[in-house]
Amino acid sequence: MVGDQPVCPPQHLLRGWGAVLLSQCLSSVFSQVPDPELLPTDPPKKPDPITSESVVFWGLRLWQVIAIFSVFILAIVIALCCIFKCRIPRTKKEIEARHMQRQAAKKYANTLETVPPLNELTEVPGSAPDASAVQTVSEHIHTQSANNRQPSVVRVSEEQPSSLTLPETG
Repeated sequence: MVGDQPVCPPQHLLRGWGAVLLSQCLSSVFSQVPDPELLPTDPPKKPDPITSESVVFWGLRLWQVIAIFSVFILAIVIALCCIFKCRIPRTKKEIEARHMQRQAAKKYANTLETVPPLNELTEVPGSAPDASAVQTVSEHIHTQSANNRQPSVVRVSEEQPSSLTLPETG
């Protein structure tokens, strides 16, 4: 019993080879079937070209959005120029006029510094100072308290002559 090996019946051997061949054929066929994800599809639709009448957002057209943006930027530039006074003179004449204006303003400011205080301006030039006619109630109280060293009550009567007199007509 040399070589005692079990012998397979030819039907089993034929079925085995048939199964191997069938799997080989199916694998080659399935490898040729394309994946549905990789199949060519219709190209995506191109978006409409943007024109001035295209609605951009909030129902506004492109030209309206550009106009609003431009007005906003222009308003900012104008506001900044007004705040920082960045006007540039165009001609030599305007530069000289501005220089003269600044010199006149400095001269006027220096003149205002030499103006006497308001209490000196209330005196009428050329008249004798009359202290009793111009004396106020507080000055009157102050002079009496300095003299008496006691507070006193001041009575103002209507019989005192007024410093203003009107000429009589008639």
